[in-house]
Amino acid sequence: MSIATTRSTATARSAEAGRRRPGAGRLGRQTRHGWAFLAPFLGLFLLFEAIPIGYALVQSLREKQWSGLGLDGPVERFAGLANYRRVLEDGEVIDGVLRMFLYGVVQVPVMLLLALAMALLFDAGVARGRRFFQFSAFLPHAVPGIVAAVLWAYLYVPGISPVVGLLQDVNIEVDFLGPDTVLWSIANIATWQWTGYNMLIIFAALQALPRELFEAARVDGAGGWGIAWRIKIPLVRPSLVLTALFSVIGTLQLFAEPMVVRSLTANVTATYTPNMAGYAQAFGLNDPNYAAAIAVSLAIVAFALSYGLMRAAQRGVDS
Repeated sequence: MSIATTRSTATARSAEAGRRRPGAGRLGRQTRHGWAFLAPFLGLFLLFEAIPIGYALVQSLREKQWSGLGLDGPVERFAGLANYRRVLEDGEVIDGVLRMFLYGVVQVPVMLLLALAMALLFDAGVARGRRFFQFSAFLPHAVPGIVAAVLWAYLYVPGISPVVGLLQDVNIEVDFLGPDTVLWSIANIATWQWTGYNMLIIFAALQALPRELFEAARVDGAGGWGIAWRIKIPLVRPSLVLTALFSVIGTLQLFAEPMVVRSLTANVTATYTPNMAGYAQAFGLNDPNYAAAIAVSLAIVAFALSYGLMRAAQRGVDS
């Protein structure tokens, strides 16, 4: 037998052995099973996330154009980045973004500090009736945002609010719906509704920490404050980052609370937040293309802020 024939025979046998290799068929079945488990998620993601985002992106690159007297209706045409230039030049949208930024800079840290303090108190067992207070803290989150806004609006309106009435009895005049206070009245609604939710996330992380660390710290002479500051808070940093990320996204989605308060005061305009501006353009002025540009721009800002927050948190962990 020639050397060439021997080599070809060996190659064929190796290929056949590879085809018959134990586990190859099992690996293929596992791959198919994996895709089968992923299929429901991928289908829902494609239907409710990818397709709407793609549609909004396409709509943001188009605009309506009327010809003649406009009796034949508008015709959509490709507009490129014209709608995005409008967003950057729209003073009302820019004011809404700045207002939302101020809201987030104040409201998010206050809410997370309250949530962290409550979680630390519950974890330390300082508060009696801990389960009752935990349930009470989480209960506002179970109230829909619209209902919460209506409840608090009742407490803001002079003449029917018991809070305003009590303050007036002690000669304290507060206009919760005034031009300088209405933003913080809205922030109070969101803080009331979401503090308990964030508290539970942080509290769950605290409960997962090994108790031996705290006992060792007490043996070394550390007090409750020292344990909380030097051990508990650093170890639950991922949960703090997660709650901060959720809170930033929630700030960018601010819509329901100012929409309800808007019916009570003229100090909340139709473009008070970027989401309200997009809603007004789409359903009030019948300009869905510009509304889509506002939505996509806001999504880009949300992605940038979320990515920056995650990167900053990662650098903090690495250092």
